[in-house]
Amino acid sequence: MEELRDEGVDLEVIASDLVYEGAVWDVRSDTVRYGDGEMTRQYVDHPGAAAVVAIDDDERVVLIQQYRHPIKERDWEIPAGLLDVDGEPPLETAKRELTEEVDLEADRWQHLISMHTTPGGNDEIVHVFLARSLRAVETDYEREHEESDMRVERVLLADVIDGVLAGRLRNGILATGVLAAAEVLRREAATH
Repeated sequence: MEELRDEGVDLEVIASDLVYEGAVWDVRSDTVRYGDGEMTRQYVDHPGAAAVVAIDDDERVVLIQQYRHPIKERDWEIPAGLLDVDGEPPLETAKRELTEEVDLEADRWQHLISMHTTPGGNDEIVHVFLARSLRAVETDYEREHEESDMRVERVLLADVIDGVLAGRLRNGILATGVLAAAEVLRREAATH
């Protein structure tokens, strides 16, 4: 068997309409030629995002908790942000978000994964990075809206994974990111 991987498909787009133009993302309706027929699908057209699993020297993950209106919860997340600066590579977005959201910088960066969050409903791709050798920095970034009362905690990686597996922590980017980070750390420990 060949290496297992997702496969790109280049379908003829017969029509592509902007259904709704939003402040952050849009909704599109595309009709494509598929097999012997056509199909129409609506989806959220998303700019993408970068996220950070920041782990300190005591194997604690930097988590943030903020209100998310669609789910009506204050969920635990890892620092993340939209790829909304034209031309900014995902790693630079991750570095910026770590500083803006939790006043930290990191000396060691590693790409963990890139994932489609909800491929049946949007085209969002999130690039998740592992950040280590953390240090505090002072910023004058003004947090507003959901970020204005954001809670920041450092939680043992094992405890975060326990929360994910028990269903207490349900944020998909958090779950995927910490599980990937744990596997990277496990593999590093096995080679030393």
